[in-house]
Amino acid sequence: MKTTFKVSYYLRSNYENKEGKSPVMLRIYLGGEKANLGSTKIFVDKSKWSNKTSRMIGRTAEALSINASIDALTITLMQIYRKYETSEELSIDLIRSVFLGTDKEYTTFLPVFDKYIDSITQQVGKTLTKGTFYKYKVVRQNFQDFLQAKYHRKDIGLTELTSAVVQDFELYLTSVVGGVHNTTTKKLRNLKTVVNYARDRGLIMHDPFANHKLRYELVDRGYLTEEEVLRIMKKHFDIERLELVKNIFIFSCFTGLAYIDVYNLTYDKIVTVEDRQWLITKRYKTSVDENVMLLDIPLAIIRRYYDINRKGGKVFPMLSNQRINSYLKEIADLCGIKKNLTFHMARHTFATMSISKGVPMESVSKMLGHTNIRITQIYARITNKKVERDMEELAGKLSKFNTAMGI
Repeated sequence: MKTTFKVSYYLRSNYENKEGKSPVMLRIYLGGEKANLGSTKIFVDKSKWSNKTSRMIGRTAEALSINASIDALTITLMQIYRKYETSEELSIDLIRSVFLGTDKEYTTFLPVFDKYIDSITQQVGKTLTKGTFYKYKVVRQNFQDFLQAKYHRKDIGLTELTSAVVQDFELYLTSVVGGVHNTTTKKLRNLKTVVNYARDRGLIMHDPFANHKLRYELVDRGYLTEEEVLRIMKKHFDIERLELVKNIFIFSCFTGLAYIDVYNLTYDKIVTVEDRQWLITKRYKTSVDENVMLLDIPLAIIRRYYDINRKGGKVFPMLSNQRINSYLKEIADLCGIKKNLTFHMARHTFATMSISKGVPMESVSKMLGHTNIRITQIYARITNKKVERDMEELAGKLSKFNTAMGI
């Protein structure tokens, strides 16, 4: 429903200046809220004021002049309202601050970027993670460095932020920062979010991204085959740290939990439903529900560490992600696995194994806590590629039949 906005005027009848005139006061209404904006600096004779029309009575030069001034104030306030009418930030306080001049006037881009970052700080821990917040900080720094490197400037005017600047920034991200295509696209999308923030507030009237398509490339995400998972599971390590990392990695291969979610996993997230134990939790990254029934293997791994002293009731004595990934490379070498083994590969392995074993896409998406099933469909494409490779291998083994057919 469209929010209604109204401007009204009234006299401060309990006060008169030296000329015996009372000040015209200003009040605005937005939806069900109202705010007094104080005196208009206009003074009138109470006997010549109409409370019904909120204007001076008559057609004298004084009345016409004062009424024209009041109309001008109304037009100014209506313009402010229309400027922010479609913005999520629209509020009676915003209109008041802009009208009274307490709202900062922006002419360059980086202060707008800073304002956006400030606006999302209150969302951290609720709808945004610290990781997402810091990504905007990184893009902001990248853009500032780009302006210095490319244009030898510390900032850029809002009207100067054109499609050509966006293209130059993209080139800078790939050639100087060294980002791969998808990483560069993510940063450009973050920049576009800030640009849209500025456009919604009427600070930028054009769209620098109008002719810029931001598409992710399909990436063949790394995962382990069943044979490679078995190879790791069967390998016993006398070194305690390697045995711990192996078990936590296998736990993720059979639950799909990301590192941060395994790190934060506590016993209260393990719930018994109809004699089966489930992980009922939310993804740290997106706050989306992530519900997984615990199979025998992850249950056995949980029991292995049940008696270990842990602060805060955590399920596993976790190491840092960096150390775990370092130890996983050592495990891969010892198991003869020629892949860049990382903890996140366990999550990909769980998804790929689940889909290849016939688990419906919707169920896998729910277990992984994906915000969109299209994210899960990536793993279906991976399994299709595996089928293609397997069929090509089979074709090689059946090549003798081609000869018989004269092919």
